[in-house]
Amino acid sequence: MAKAKVPKRPTRDEFVLEELGNQLTEAFQEDSEVELTVWGWEETVRGRIIKMDSRTGRVHVTSHGEIIKVPFMDIMAMNYPRD
Repeated sequence: MAKAKVPKRPTRDEFVLEELGNQLTEAFQEDSEVELTVWGWEETVRGRIIKMDSRTGRVHVTSHGEIIKVPFMDIMAMNYPRD
């Protein structure tokens, strides 16, 4: 049985990851609403960052009373919603 080929997550250099980490930290500290583009997910994740867990490498986002745990390495982009 052959495994189905899944496209690999794009690699990013340490400067891009550091900048993304800084943006997430700033949004967390300011309690801002964010919109995250996540690799492999159809929809963006929108909400407020309530926890950044360095042990598991996940960013916890609350959206409509639900907590979504997003792996940091899968976050491709972070934006502030414009509406």
